[in-house]
Amino acid sequence: MKRLLYGVVLLAGFLCVTTSCTEEQDFSQIDDLSITPILASGIFYLESDEDTINSASSGGPFYTEEVNFDAFSQDYVAERLLEGTITYEMENTTSKPVRILIEFLDEGGTVLDMEVLDISADPSGVVTRDVFYGPGGKSLDILANTYSLRIRALNLGDTSSVSSQDDPKVILRSGAEFLFELQ
Repeated sequence: MKRLLYGVVLLAGFLCVTTSCTEEQDFSQIDDLSITPILASGIFYLESDEDTINSASSGGPFYTEEVNFDAFSQDYVAERLLEGTITYEMENTTSKPVRILIEFLDEGGTVLDMEVLDISADPSGVVTRDVFYGPGGKSLDILANTYSLRIRALNLGDTSSVSSQDDPKVILRSGAEFLFELQ
């Protein structure tokens, strides 16, 4: 009886395997695959103490720097950029109102765009500003054609006052997130 039962189970298993429903595999779904990674990066960091700000004339620059920003210099990268956000985080514990100018420059030094960030004197708290590029924001061409950033910080106050804060300074952090389509 065991042999008969074993034979029936074996035969049923064989029939199931040979007559089971199978569908032809379709690997064309890879064509429909869309990969859109988000890349995040810091861009620049500015920190200046109140003595340095006081050494600049009223209305004059106390900080000037040009930083390389050729992240999109490769056509392959620039063509796949869908959108981006640059975030500026500012804090001022000095007794001076400050203006920070950020110029987006192409390879020839032409200004493509400019951000003007005004920071009130202490207590400013931490102020965050997001600038969007792409649908609903500024043109993606600005980012795609930017070769460098020129940052200037201006003292909009006097040259003698001193904050009551310990170690008064102006801090500006910047970072970015970019969304790309790889396929």
